[in-house]
Amino acid sequence: MKRFALIGAAGYVAPRHMKAIKETKNELVAALDPNDSVGIIDSYFPKADFFTEFERFDRYIDKQRRKGQKIDYISICSPNYLHDSHIRFALRNDANAICEKPLVLNPWNIDGLEEIEAENGTRVYNILQLRLHPSLIALKQQVDERKTENKYEIDLTYITSRGHWYFTSWKGYNEKSGGIPTNIGIHFYDMLAWIFGKVQDNEVHLLEADKAAGYLELENARVRWFLSVDENTLPENIRKAGQRTYRSITVNGQEIEFSGGFTDLHTLSYKGILKGEGFGLKEARPSIETVYEIRNAVPDMKKGELHPFIQK
Repeated sequence: MKRFALIGAAGYVAPRHMKAIKETKNELVAALDPNDSVGIIDSYFPKADFFTEFERFDRYIDKQRRKGQKIDYISICSPNYLHDSHIRFALRNDANAICEKPLVLNPWNIDGLEEIEAENGTRVYNILQLRLHPSLIALKQQVDERKTENKYEIDLTYITSRGHWYFTSWKGYNEKSGGIPTNIGIHFYDMLAWIFGKVQDNEVHLLEADKAAGYLELENARVRWFLSVDENTLPENIRKAGQRTYRSITVNGQEIEFSGGFTDLHTLSYKGILKGEGFGLKEARPSIETVYEIRNAVPDMKKGELHPFIQK
């Protein structure tokens, strides 16, 4: 049984990590969050120690290590801009880090983490659960097996409506979240490069606080993408149905259905990590480089191909 600690226990995604730790028959011994709305812990690990101050959490982790009861893994669900610091904290305490996406905000952050990994032998793992989704695994197998001179034509659309709170929280600040492409799009860029190959061209057409769009040329695909947290960008039929989220990926005009099947992907991720087969810094780097380029681009609608939602 491995000993876990969790940073960011009050966040939206934290329960998925608690569930994964429990379902892999391991133990959560400590959790940290400046907010104390963490009653969900009782559903999984009621005996876990809980801290609202990082300094006390730091002292606890250090004492455990000195007593020969070190933490094996620290799971990180904190705001994006803190990931790099919290990963380093885990590695300095001889613990492996399991971090939500985006792993870090900048490519050079990965360089520093690679150096620390090499120094002490601990590992950094990134949750890239779309790589474990059955429909997307099947698509990758199809692409790998099918030899064609023509690139796949892809439209990616993801709209997940958010209220006013979003822009007041850390998610509404580019320097903390990385902006819309980083915060809600990172796993899609990872998935696309994993299936269709390296990015060859990266054009940005729209880059606003609540929406972004652009064009990616990959080794085996041409991708028009659109991301938004603005409910006004939802298709009319979706709005009329009272739905606030719309997700669509079409490949050569065919819709790829992957709206279901997400329930156990964090647990599958943990099972792979515990066997030493998780996704590490090498796998995380391409998508971090992609969103960094997008974040620092000057939007230009005259370059590349426009997504249909932009054309409207």
